[in-house]
Order: sequence, then structure tokens, then C-alpha cells
Amino acid sequence: MDKDHALEEMMGKLGDFGRYQCFQFILHVLGAMTAGMHMLSLVTVAAVPDHRCFLPGVDNTSHTEPWNSSLVLAAIPINEHGKLDNCRKYGVNNDTLVDCQQWVYDTRYYSSSRAIEWDFVCDRRWMGAAAQTAYMLGVVCGSLLFGRLSDKLGRRKAFLWSGILQLLLGTSVAFTADYYSFMALRFLYGIFGSGSYIAGFVLTMEIAGPSKRTICGVAFQIMFAVGIMLLPAWGYFVDNRFYLQIIYALHAVVLLPHWFLMDESPRWLWSQGRARESVAIIEKALKFNGSSEVIDTPSLVSHCKATCAKYTDEHSAATTDLFKTPKMLKKTLIICGCWFVNAVVYYGLSLNTGKLNGNPYFLMFLMGVVELPAYVIIVYFLDRVGHRALISTMMVLGGIACLVIVALPHGSTPTTVFVMIGKLFISGSYSIIYKYSAELFPTVVRSSGVGLGSMCASVSGAFTPLINLLDTLNPKIPTILFGFLALLSGFSTFFLPETLGRSLPQSLEDGERFGVGDTCFTNCSGRRMSTESVELPETMVPLDNMEKK
Repeated sequence: MDKDHALEEMMGKLGDFGRYQCFQFILHVLGAMTAGMHMLSLVTVAAVPDHRCFLPGVDNTSHTEPWNSSLVLAAIPINEHGKLDNCRKYGVNNDTLVDCQQWVYDTRYYSSSRAIEWDFVCDRRWMGAAAQTAYMLGVVCGSLLFGRLSDKLGRRKAFLWSGILQLLLGTSVAFTADYYSFMALRFLYGIFGSGSYIAGFVLTMEIAGPSKRTICGVAFQIMFAVGIMLLPAWGYFVDNRFYLQIIYALHAVVLLPHWFLMDESPRWLWSQGRARESVAIIEKALKFNGSSEVIDTPSLVSHCKATCAKYTDEHSAATTDLFKTPKMLKKTLIICGCWFVNAVVYYGLSLNTGKLNGNPYFLMFLMGVVELPAYVIIVYFLDRVGHRALISTMMVLGGIACLVIVALPHGSTPTTVFVMIGKLFISGSYSIIYKYSAELFPTVVRSSGVGLGSMCASVSGAFTPLINLLDTLNPKIPTILFGFLALLSGFSTFFLPETLGRSLPQSLEDGERFGVGDTCFTNCSGRRMSTESVELPETMVPLDNMEKK
């Protein structure tokens, strides 16, 4: 399929990553930092401190009895972990247990949060979980909305409007005094909270050369982790949930200068038949890079008009085509399962930081820091051992770490260590899945395939807070579930073909034949490829509907 060599030749004049691409990339990647911050903001804004029953006659509005007081120990039972029961106290004659109606909170780390304000504890824990789920459901809708808006209105407009609405909605959430209004605003906040990430990632993939796309994709993951690290950093200094939410929202201000600095994707403009604007951006970029390359604008404009109709016809394939043939169906189900599991384990470990013993701010900061070694590992090994081997290994090791946690004492230092190890490996596999998916699907449905996978990740992210509620039945159930899912999904990737060093499939027929006979059981190396599938030249097409963590 000879799709638009003129466009590729024009983009090739820029080089893989000159000064212009670097400047635009810095603008794009800031969207990942704000996305990471908004995504997990409830971990601090709605933090649940240690708590016990309020004891009439012992506690009052101006005084709470120390937790190790004999009066408190006589009124509240000790749980299996050697701590005061969070949700029950002794009845009148100390022969029965009754549920708490009011609570006293340990203010050593948090004195202000939505959880304290609205009592997201005991039989009201669902309220905190539902608030996070509302945000993640917004992310699901946002991945659909911004994928469509990016295609219709342009990547730049989607990025900029997302930044503005992050600022407005994030600030509005801080002022909300009613729980259900809070839920509604959290849903809207989720729609736009990751919009800049989606549009920014696509913009970067469309201006960076092939040799730099891996490192650029990893940089987006790093900035997402930086956003997570900023959450506890601000929380440590600002112990007030109102001002803390305002500060998180104000980080979107860094996206506002993009109105004057950021350019539209030349590839998107070309695909819309707007060749003059596309060429003008390339000419600007060449000057920025100090290049002496010359662009033949009239020839390119006429070529674009002649090929625009053909470009539109080539993209008539739909998401449903991913399920129509047996081998494409198998690949689609496995890769969507990987998206789902990576997200559920990633957010499951991140949201459980408060259950670890120690300073919650430091522990959450570590949750972001441990992602960085994973990205170093990926940059070093990805082009050496291949996508399949690395993603399967990291998912299996992440699953094993989760299962080891189950066998360790609750709240112990080894437990914290293995939680961090699990987060490291699952962060690594999560970052690979973007590029692997884009290379696995044929060109005509590549955007649809990656969009479908990212939607699966968003859906699983919405379910994760609800899965964590299963710990009321047994504290080990969520972690066991995370571990087995990671193992199952990691082993399933053994049946996918390797994409490293391969010319990628373009048509649906190519996709069905791609990687035939190439599984980890026939060849686990990324070096030696099966010769049974077609080798066709691949051209870059705009990616849409992409969404992270």
C-alpha cells in the first residue's frame, strides 16, 4: 500500500529529533505531569487517617482521649493486627460489640480531608471508592471524547481546552460542599484531567522520528510519575484539603502559555487536506532547527489535494474488524487483557499506599520514585530483548511480588518493600503496552486498536477502588486478585508475536498473517523472527483515542 510518500519525505527533512521537536515535546509532556497529579489527587485530598469510635463521656468536641488511654482500651476491642478496632466498640455491658456512629481521627499526618469531613470509613468506605470510580469513569469518557475531538478539531485544540477545563473543574471540586455534587464534578474532572495527556502523546508521536518515539513515550511515563510525586510533596506542606485541591488545580496554569507556543500536528493538518498550514509548520520547524532544507510548497499542496480522497478511503476500517478473523481476535483479546490488568494492578497498588505502615507522604513519594528505575530498564533492554519478552517478564514478576505480599505480615517493612517492587515491575509493563499495541495492530486499524486497549485500562481503573473494598471480607483478597491477574496476563503474552525489528502490518490481511508461528514457545528472543509473516513497509498514521494511566 503506497500511502503518502510526499508527507513522509517532508517530515523526514526535520530529522528524528531536532531543536523544534524538543521544544514542542517539552510543551506536550507537561500534560502528563498534570494528568498524574489529577488522577490520584484523592489519595491526599480524601486521605483516610487511622480512626476509632467516638466515645461519649470520654471524648468531646474539645478533647479526645489518647489512643493508648486505659479508658479507650477498655471501650474498644483490639483487632487481629494488634490495633484498636476502627469500626466497633463494646456495648453497654462490654459483652457485645456495636458499630460506631461517630469517629475520632488520628491527626498526626492529616487533620483535614474529605474522608474526615464526610466519614469515608467503615460502612461508608464505599463513598470514597465511588468518588475515585467517578473520576475514572470520566477518564473512560474522556478517552473516547478526546480521541474523537483530536481527529475532528485537531490535537492542539483538544490539548488546550483540556488544560483550561482542568483548571476550572479542579478549582470547582475544592468549593463543593455536597457529596453528590462532588461526585458529579469529579466525573467531569476525570473527562478533562487526562485530555492533555492523550492529545500531547499523540502530538509527540506524530512529530518525533522513529528512533526517538520509544524514549519520548517513556518520558511521558516519567512525567506522569513526577505528577504522582508532587502530590505528597504538596500534601506534606499544606495540611488543608481545600487549599491542597486548589494547588493541584493551579498546576494546569503551566498549560495555558501553550496557546501561543504550541503548533498543530503537521500530519493531522495533512490528513485534513490543509497542506499549506502543514507545510508552513515544517518550514518554521526547519528554521528553528537551523536547517537549510528547502520545501517545494506548490508541489506538496497539489499532491496533498490529489491524495486526500485516497487517504480517507484507506481509513474506512473500523474497530469491529479487530474481531472478525481468528488470529486478529486472539491478538486483540490478549492485548486488551494486558491493558486491563496493567491498569488494575497499577492503580490497586497506588491507591493502597495508606494501608502501609509509615509516613504516608513518604510512602506515596516512593510510589512515584520506584517507577523511574523501571523506565531506565525499559530504555536499556527494550530494543535488545524485544517487547514480548520484556512485557511478559515484568508482568509475571509484578504478579509474583503481589503474591509474596499476601504471605508477609500486615504492615511490616518487607511488605512495603514488595509493594514497591510490584509497583516497579507493573509500571514498566504498563509503559511498554502503548508502543507494543501500536506496532502489533495493522495500520488501517492501529488507532482503533490502541484506543480500544486504552479504554480497557480506563474501565479497569474505574473498577479498582471497588475491588479494594473486597478487603472487608478478607484483607488479602485484592492483593491475591492483583497477583493472579498479572500472572495470567503475563503468561498470555507468550502467544503474541514479537514486533522488534519487524516491518509492521498495514492491511487487515497483513494483520491476520503477521507473526504466524512466532510465539514465545517457538522463539522468545527479539532477535530472530519468524519468516512466515509478511514484511511490508510501514508508514506513520495519526494515532487517536490514546489514554494512560
